[in-house]
Amino acid sequence: MVASARSRFISAATNIFNRTFVSKRAKGCLSQVSLVASCKSNTTPISSVRHLSTAATQQYSDTTTTSTSSTSTQQQESINSYVSGATTHFGYENVSINDKEGRVKQVFENVADSYDVMNDFMSAGLHRYWKDELLKMTGVEPMSKAVRRRASLSYANNNNSSSGAKQDEKDNTSLLSILDVAGGTGDVAFRFIDAANCQERAKSSGVDEISVTVCDINTEMLRVGESRARVKYGNALIDDSKSLSFIEGNAQYLPFEDESFDIYTIAFGLRNVTDVDMALRDAYRVLKPGGRFLCLEFSHVENIPLKQLYDVYSFHVIPKLGEVVANDRDSYQYLVESIRKFCTQDELVKRLENAGFEGCKYTNMTGGIVAVHEGWKPL
Repeated sequence: MVASARSRFISAATNIFNRTFVSKRAKGCLSQVSLVASCKSNTTPISSVRHLSTAATQQYSDTTTTSTSSTSTQQQESINSYVSGATTHFGYENVSINDKEGRVKQVFENVADSYDVMNDFMSAGLHRYWKDELLKMTGVEPMSKAVRRRASLSYANNNNSSSGAKQDEKDNTSLLSILDVAGGTGDVAFRFIDAANCQERAKSSGVDEISVTVCDINTEMLRVGESRARVKYGNALIDDSKSLSFIEGNAQYLPFEDESFDIYTIAFGLRNVTDVDMALRDAYRVLKPGGRFLCLEFSHVENIPLKQLYDVYSFHVIPKLGEVVANDRDSYQYLVESIRKFCTQDELVKRLENAGFEGCKYTNMTGGIVAVHEGWKPL
């Protein structure tokens, strides 16, 4: 029944998106990011302030990028704390800051089993393209090849050493460590696993040189993700090579040591955090010096005709899909409202800067329906 409903609604939703949202794909492709060597030197959050230079956005272009330029502190536009006072927003409803986390958790408990199916329905499959573009922007594939080449050379050097002594232990155990926050069902993490060829590596003995950690506040989402991973890849990836792990945790205070990860990603999860500023600061904390933050999130459409069409689709189609497919209209009504209450592209850049990140910028996709924000932890 679900498969039949899925086919019908994907067909209908695809027609809607093809008529309204999908434009000619931007020419050229996103460049891969070169391998960044992380070092654990003491660092100080940047004191200089960067201000976004807003580029003119092509109407209906799939992908546009805005870059940053340095300005003085006096030129920084002020930005209020994401949470101030005793209340915050839950969609269009004001709730106690102590209640929002529980209510968000309930939303995702309700939709956990149908979450990935609903993503296909709501975006007509576009979420797959957006996540593929996020993967390209991380540069995980070329970085993983470099890491594995280094590991192979170290292993060969150890075996050929006349003394039989091991090389520096730190060199031999160097990892490309990736953290995917709010990614419970594994949709983004699986892309990293595939790009890094972790399934093939799991056939060898020992712990993988590359690790992908999924962290989510919702146990039901994690349950779905781990179950999918074991079916897709087998048990060795999780139990033996330790390439993939699922850990329960809150984005505002992650259960990881300082400077633990090279890459931090969060896809369609940041807007559900109670205090976004707090989450960004903790992202900065757990990244290694030279580490990179990337956030894929629904954003704000500036083109007025497209915005009007998008609003009609969001408020009239998506909740109905939630009602029919997931038997939960209210949860998807909240998700639509939460997008409208979230930061604009420029505002989120400033929040990243305030958290200490450098080189902050965003890339609009599908006319600004979604955007990827990124920043680097300084060396």
